[in-house]
Amino acid sequence: MPEGPSVKKFYTLAFPFVGQLVTKAGGSTKKIDLKDLNQRYFQDCMVHGKNLFLAFGSDLRTPGNDRACDDLEAGSSTQDPKLSTGSDMMLQEKEQEVSDLRKLRSQASRKDANAFDGQAKGKDALKWLRFHFGMFGSVRANEFARAKQANKKGDWNVPAARLVLSFDDGGFLAFYNTRMDWVSRPFTRPTCDILSATFHRGQALEALRRSKPVCFTLLDQRYFSGLGNIIKNEILFFAGVHPLTPGSFLDHKTLESILDHALRFTSEWLHNKLQGKGMHHQIYLKETCPLGHQVMKDTLGPPGALKRLTWWCPECQPEILPKHTVHP
Repeated sequence: MPEGPSVKKFYTLAFPFVGQLVTKAGGSTKKIDLKDLNQRYFQDCMVHGKNLFLAFGSDLRTPGNDRACDDLEAGSSTQDPKLSTGSDMMLQEKEQEVSDLRKLRSQASRKDANAFDGQAKGKDALKWLRFHFGMFGSVRANEFARAKQANKKGDWNVPAARLVLSFDDGGFLAFYNTRMDWVSRPFTRPTCDILSATFHRGQALEALRRSKPVCFTLLDQRYFSGLGNIIKNEILFFAGVHPLTPGSFLDHKTLESILDHALRFTSEWLHNKLQGKGMHHQIYLKETCPLGHQVMKDTLGPPGALKRLTWWCPECQPEILPKHTVHP
């Protein structure tokens, strides 16, 4: 499924439509009633980890007032600012441009002061729609997806959009391979979001140093929201750590290295996506590592939980065993 950088890119595609009226809602989804979206204003947009949240209301208002997020304290964040790239600046510039445009739209929509002053009498609460994307989920702005290749039967089947939102300016958003459900509020915890400026480094290190294999911990969205299987494989290779190594076996320097690589890789991946570039993988889906060693592949995961394909190089990422353990 799309990881944090991809969902953040989806957010940048949806954000420019904030403040517009949904003139028509269509798509193949059966999970929500499309009538609930018609003639509603797209009020706000948020992203957290692998989830995208869109807010809709019956009137246009200043965004942000209705956000009831479960944020942890951000004051103790210890993310190294040197690890950030131009992606944060690019996102801030996009948001500022849309914020200015949204204010103009809001002013233009006030036909009279009494109508807008209805806040004093109470307004309908915003309705938040949560999107959680499948393996090939995506969002497209003002274009529909096309078949990249023919299937085994030779058919070029065009993917069907789960949801299409048409707006009053003539533009539209198309959502593919995604689960949708209405939620009362967007659940976000920036301190555990790997792409948040307030990501809590100390909290992440505490999670990593537990006795679980590090490849399990890295996919725990409670501590590394947005970090997925591709990022997991790549950063463990960069850090030279075997995926099944318990975090308690690793020294502080190695744990710091894993976290540094996680922050740097996700930030660079997002930066590339915002510029329309791909990301070259070192170990993910590879048969040999960059040094020419044979790569191992196995399905790994906690007992009773989801197992994920994992790639590693036995030479570059040697297995670490307890001191009292002897190889057979």
